[in-house]
Amino acid sequence: MYTSYCVTNFLGKARTSTTSTKLSMTTHSLSSFLSSLSLLPHTVRDTEVPLLFREPYILSGYRPVGHSWSFYFLSLFQIHNETINVWSHLLAGVCVALRFSVFALMYGLGLYLDLACLPLVYYVLSLLAYLCCSATAHLLQSHSELAHYALFFLDYVGVAVYQYGCALALYFYSSDPAWRRSRVGEVFLPAAALLAWLSCACCCFAKLSYRHPYPLHRKLCQVVPTGLAYLLDSSLVAQRLFSRTWGDDPAMTLHTIQMLLFLLAAFFFCCPMPERFFPGHCDIIGHGHQLFHFLLSLCTLTQQEAVFEDFLSRRASLTREYGECRLLVAAVSFPVLVFCSVLTAVVMRRLVERRLRKEDRWGEEVERG
Repeated sequence: MYTSYCVTNFLGKARTSTTSTKLSMTTHSLSSFLSSLSLLPHTVRDTEVPLLFREPYILSGYRPVGHSWSFYFLSLFQIHNETINVWSHLLAGVCVALRFSVFALMYGLGLYLDLACLPLVYYVLSLLAYLCCSATAHLLQSHSELAHYALFFLDYVGVAVYQYGCALALYFYSSDPAWRRSRVGEVFLPAAALLAWLSCACCCFAKLSYRHPYPLHRKLCQVVPTGLAYLLDSSLVAQRLFSRTWGDDPAMTLHTIQMLLFLLAAFFFCCPMPERFFPGHCDIIGHGHQLFHFLLSLCTLTQQEAVFEDFLSRRASLTREYGECRLLVAAVSFPVLVFCSVLTAVVMRRLVERRLRKEDRWGEEVERG
């Protein structure tokens, strides 16, 4: 009995000691992390970073260029002019993943996915791709000129992937038979794939070709392919808006809200407001690109709910309505689009690398004499 008491007492002390050690280690790790944050270089003004990294009417809050990668990763927890851009898309990505997980569990998608579910999976993956690529680009782009170009090329890949993933989901879950028999409906998927790739290619080209001060045709090069892709995607939703009674179609309200949010987001992407009227006062919070990110996140979450509603109403009849062949073609076309977009970004990165090397050699020659 005494022996049993001693053993119990010893085990209790051992557990207390282990818990205390773990708590001490956690406290030490947290303390080290906070101290590393306090040692991060302070943000600087626009005049202290190269022209490539400056944004119109944003005068402060820039992270200095040329530090280690760890600095830019840790700057996720620092206040600078990209903080909201990063966190808005990171949090939206978490919401997308959690919502899809709940949806999959509620409606029994599980590990087994039939062809009817594949466009939905591609759609959710495309959402996560564009949100993660965007957050990564805005978080790490200040590392160097090459990193800046390469990471924004990655961002444009995410945009292309999202555009086509969205097109697949809308075509299979949200379109009416009458629209699919129209001329637009017949060419919808090939046209959507082409415009998605063009969005990536044109954005990469505009980023590579134009420097500050940016001319108007740079913005047009970015906006026109994306705008055409959005008009194409919106055509099937618009047809439903004008041909159905909204009370009979709960997804239509969500689609309408999503369209309004996207148009508002597009406005702030094209127009640097309100910072244009208050230079230096919207640097950390409130400038146009932050509003664009925030509205786009809301747009994404709203569209996801609309697509889920449409999926539930179409899932049972999808394979019979479209046929396995068309679903298989769509299943193959998505990774092909991803591959083409990534390849485009890789080629553009190599062109940037070659140009930067030439500029470095030219600078060395000038210094020599």
